[in-house]
Amino acid sequence: MPKREIIIEPDPILRKKSDDIENVNDQIRKLLDDMLETMYAAPGIGLAAVQVGLLKRIIVIDISKEEKKNPLFLINPKIIFKSKKMSIYEEGCLSIPGHFAEIERPAECHIDYIDYNGKKKFLKANGILSTCIQHEVDHLDGKLFIDYLSKLKKDIIIKKLLKHKKETKKVIL
Repeated sequence: MPKREIIIEPDPILRKKSDDIENVNDQIRKLLDDMLETMYAAPGIGLAAVQVGLLKRIIVIDISKEEKKNPLFLINPKIIFKSKKMSIYEEGCLSIPGHFAEIERPAECHIDYIDYNGKKKFLKANGILSTCIQHEVDHLDGKLFIDYLSKLKKDIIIKKLLKHKKETKKVIL
């Protein structure tokens, strides 16, 4: 399974809304497998298809901390409930490498989605899983965790990412 390249902010594709998947077939399952391998290699706990340059409503997540993997494949995820109770986690993002911030989100969410095999599912999530799902669904809607920060903090992060992008494009002979 080939590892995919992760798109880094600021890239215009990260701000676009992703499209629903019509049906789950072998091509979609291969994409899910590739995304999972890419996420594990990064390493991360969640990855949206837009982060590998595809505007598809697909997410892979694995919050397991043990060696045993427990991946979650979410196709066309739709958050249908968010609790009024809030929680704060320090978030990072594979598309915003090296930057972290405490973000407040609803402590619990419920989602409808389609799984790896094309079956409709429902999930109640809380804790870090709830935060991760909300973070990744934001990606599908063109939103990043830095959008929850003040304009000043967000601008500083984007400037650093731009500088890093320019430095990594230089060729040293």
